[in-house]
Amino acid sequence: MSTIAAIATAQAAAGLGTIKISGEEALLVADRVFSSVSGKKLQDMKGYTALYGKVHDGETVLDDAVALVFRAPKSYTGEDVVELSCHGGLFVLKRVLRAVFNAGAVAAEGGEFTKRAFLNGKMNLSEAEAVMSLISASGEEARAATLNALDGALSREIDECRNELARTAAFLAAWVDYPDDEIPELTDSQMLETVTTVKAKLQKLLNGFDAGQAILEGIDTAIVGRPNVGKSTLMNALTGRERAIVTSIAGTTRDVLEETVRIGNVTLRLADTAGIRSDTDDEIEKIGVVKAKERFDRASLVLMVLDGGEELSKDDEELIELCKNKTSIVIINKADKEKRLSTEKVKALYNGERIVEISAKDRKGMEKLAEIVEEAVGTANFDPSAPLITTERQRGCVVKAVENLQEAEDGLNMGITPDAINVCIDCAVENLCVLTGEKATETIVNEVFKNFCVGK
Repeated sequence: MSTIAAIATAQAAAGLGTIKISGEEALLVADRVFSSVSGKKLQDMKGYTALYGKVHDGETVLDDAVALVFRAPKSYTGEDVVELSCHGGLFVLKRVLRAVFNAGAVAAEGGEFTKRAFLNGKMNLSEAEAVMSLISASGEEARAATLNALDGALSREIDECRNELARTAAFLAAWVDYPDDEIPELTDSQMLETVTTVKAKLQKLLNGFDAGQAILEGIDTAIVGRPNVGKSTLMNALTGRERAIVTSIAGTTRDVLEETVRIGNVTLRLADTAGIRSDTDDEIEKIGVVKAKERFDRASLVLMVLDGGEELSKDDEELIELCKNKTSIVIINKADKEKRLSTEKVKALYNGERIVEISAKDRKGMEKLAEIVEEAVGTANFDPSAPLITTERQRGCVVKAVENLQEAEDGLNMGITPDAINVCIDCAVENLCVLTGEKATETIVNEVFKNFCVGK
């Protein structure tokens, strides 16, 4: 494979920046652009060693630099790797990178360093996916969970499930193919125990997927309610700044305002929508109402805001009815004012427990709101140390494996022949192998890495 190079740090001004070079000629290419103050060549250096010197393009000195050498196979990619660290000005980094290209390297594609690590057996496909999740982690729980995945927690769980199934499948195959040999028969109850045990483990992974996604990627959240109930004030309270315009005039918010915030352990991708009411003649406001309803339909979590200083209106009741079919929280706002809204009536209409009273203006009740949000999205008891499915691709593989095992379980209960049961078990094993990358097609591999950043 060719020797590749890319800027491995953020594409912005910083104190330090790093250019990563990987491939068979990484040391040779680096020696062409780097001269140590000691006169030593990088090609003569052992792995995990460093030299100080200058980077240059021909006769033109570009910057001071430190060169780190990692020898194959004990490197991130499994190839020879050199990292050139210099001052982090974007112009300087791009200029050094151009010099590296002139010296024989080619531009790395998105995720190519990690892809080479996968192809060279340094990590499996699920661990490679965890790399990108770790890079984009937006909180402590996300960091801990993805680091755990990178360390192989999910891989170990999948390997354990696969090995249990493979042993059963191998025993079945031997018993079916060699009936004259004295191979003890594997009873239906023994097979059923293995199938149900593994299926339960995989189902547990699936059950934790939504909570994991909430931690890793955040939740599409819509703030809805009638005009002037305090939706924009709530938006500002959650963001900690004056993100939305707040006035006493109903219908001030005409479009959808979006912002990402942390509340408790969860990242919410907030959308502050126009007030929903049925009695407006304003054409622009009508468009805003349509957009608000669209965001309501798409949202994974709905924060419905009521005005605690007013009695329930027909529009309020209609929204409450819609929220009963969504993961939602009813927020009774304006607790700083005289209360006229009947909480008991809201409970009766909503038929749920996720109701909280706050004053968005004074930011009171926000801690309780955070607790209810975590409860609603299933992250209250999230364990970042547990094996975690981090992508839809992984989830799809586990879903198929569970379906295969369900077929095997149904077959065993109906008395289907062992060879048919074995086909179901083999399919489950294959789907788990696709998850870890042992049987992944080139298309699947390319799909995994296409959204990676270039320097990783």
